[in-house]
Amino acid sequence: MNARAPLTAVLSRVDAAIIDLDGTLVDTLGDFAAALGGMLRDLGLPPIGAQHIEQMVGKGSEHLLRSVLNHVLALDGKAQAAIKTEALYPAAWASYQRHYLAVNGQYAAVYAGAHEGLQALRGAGLRLACLTNKPTGFAVPLLRAKGLDGYFDHVFGGDAFARKKPDPLPLVKTCEALGTQPARTLMVGDSSNDAQAARAAGCPVVLVTYGYNHGQPVRAVDADGFVDSLAQLGA
Repeated sequence: MNARAPLTAVLSRVDAAIIDLDGTLVDTLGDFAAALGGMLRDLGLPPIGAQHIEQMVGKGSEHLLRSVLNHVLALDGKAQAAIKTEALYPAAWASYQRHYLAVNGQYAAVYAGAHEGLQALRGAGLRLACLTNKPTGFAVPLLRAKGLDGYFDHVFGGDAFARKKPDPLPLVKTCEALGTQPARTLMVGDSSNDAQAARAAGCPVVLVTYGYNHGQPVRAVDADGFVDSLAQLGA
């Protein structure tokens, strides 16, 4: 956000913050590329470029795997790709889980300003939760490996609740865990998924400008503000 006053106003009205992980705190595209590359090799399928993966990240592992399989199988036509994707999905899921756990965090980097932003929010007395569509079993060790786990009172992955973002349920449940009202709980994310979930849950939302927004310009998303670095949350 370029105008400091509106951001200050948003922060003055909240008691807690919910922070997304992939594309917001940590650049995990390298991990996704490595794990998906291993999965595709196991299945005897052609590779996929990171530029395509980036547009598929954000709606959970199940959606990511189906999107990748559909992409690499599309040479046979969309109808055939959909049929083959479902046939291959169980083996793809098992392979992906194995490869991702093996590389989790190795090709990922914490975004500049992430530590400073989290420190500022904690210093302001806000309770924090990390809410991601990444499986909890991937999210917790990643946060620990990157030294980010200590900032959060709670960590919830995409398998923690019955539905994932952009459904509002995960935000509503996370607010309950934090003991705060949605209207006084800031959502900080990188995509339309986060913004849609926040709007539906009744949370204010600020988006970072550098993450994964399905290949779409993030500033076109309905949000209460934008920041080029999480460090701006303490400015």
